Amino acid sequence: MKDKKTKKHIVRWILLALFVVVLVIACIFSHFGGFGTGKCADTEEFAKYAGKISDISVPAQARVIGLGEATHGNVEFQQLKLEVFKVMVEKYGVRAFALEGDYGGCEAVNRYIHGGSGTAQEAAAAIGFPIYQTEQMEQLISWMREYNTKASADDQLCFYGFDMQRYEKNCHFMLEVAKELGVSVSELEQIWDDEKGCFSETYNPELWTKVIEDVKRELQQCDVPKAVQAVHFADILLQNHEIGKVMDSTVNGIVLRDRYMADNVYWILDQEEVRGNHRIFVSAHNGHIEKRHEYGTSGKAMGNLLANELGEGYFAIGTDFFKARVSLPKGESHTNRSNHTFYSYNPLAKASKKCGYEMSWLDFSRIPNDSPLKQNVTGYIWMGSVGEGYSPLMAIMPMAYRVWDSPAVLYDGMIFVSKAQPIEVHKEY
Repeated sequence: MKDKKTKKHIVRWILLALFVVVLVIACIFSHFGGFGTGKCADTEEFAKYAGKISDISVPAQARVIGLGEATHGNVEFQQLKLEVFKVMVEKYGVRAFALEGDYGGCEAVNRYIHGGSGTAQEAAAAIGFPIYQTEQMEQLISWMREYNTKASADDQLCFYGFDMQRYEKNCHFMLEVAKELGVSVSELEQIWDDEKGCFSETYNPELWTKVIEDVKRELQQCDVPKAVQAVHFADILLQNHEIGKVMDSTVNGIVLRDRYMADNVYWILDQEEVRGNHRIFVSAHNGHIEKRHEYGTSGKAMGNLLANELGEGYFAIGTDFFKARVSLPKGESHTNRSNHTFYSYNPLAKASKKCGYEMSWLDFSRIPNDSPLKQNVTGYIWMGSVGEGYSPLMAIMPMAYRVWDSPAVLYDGMIFVSKAQPIEVHKEY
């Protein structure tokens, strides 16, 4: 009897020990997104061809320079907006910064950097996305404002947005210009309360579209520069309405949004051409910047559309991390956030870290065919890609936050961050 009890006791301890081992293994897998941090590219070869952000060079034919970010929720990727933009301004004559942000909200920023009232924090908040209500975005905006105080009228920097997910600022600025130009807005004011920034009780989607189209037609008859921008405000509002129709279908909504964003980038490029500038700088998530990114069987991402249309006129810079502690929203709230750790498993990012870089730039065109590094940039590897959302599945299915693709197919070069820190969102706005 005593032997049976002893055996049961031993079995219990064995099962408990096995459970602890499995739990530890699961925790390790969850933390690293696998067992370990992935393979490493040849560090000696990486050190030969890697450089600093200031070493970034773009070809003469490049008209749109795109900077991607592997996550929206990290300080370093937001800092890179300013660092890379400075290089584009100082070395390549770029005078326009275009953001994956609301066009109307970004117009508020544009007015601020041209001497408008308020603060950089208020300007950043006007963009409409909490991910931009950060110290890093304020630094970018402040730098552009300071630059403009010393620049000639022809050399001024402009701030644009190419997204259409907000309507308040677009409607406000369209109304402002329409009234100034004597365009009738009485119908619009019956369904839109500009003071409150919301629709009135008489609003309905069909009437909204008709009224915006009517205002747009009248604005198109006004032969003044201000009318061109006002027409674009109307176009953004119409895009926003069309996006709303397909939001129940995630894929259709994403496809349409990317197509509209590409169209808006072309519009920005046209405006800069009028100003005498032949290049623009755009910033968005990697998924929108990639030269080859398709949704389903026919939908293409913005970068894919730009690459198809512009060819070598589109220069894409991707980013990735070795390790990132990312700020992500809790549930539906984008201001209440928590931090989560991810490892990209990117062998190039790991080589960058092992070479001692906090941040490095790798131009794929500089790597010769006989370099062992060539296989890493032309072959398929894992790369980190975290959107603006979190699921517990990401802890047990690391493929949910990684992409398996060829870096050289997606980008012309990449920037690697060894340890990315979470952003802090200003909640008061």
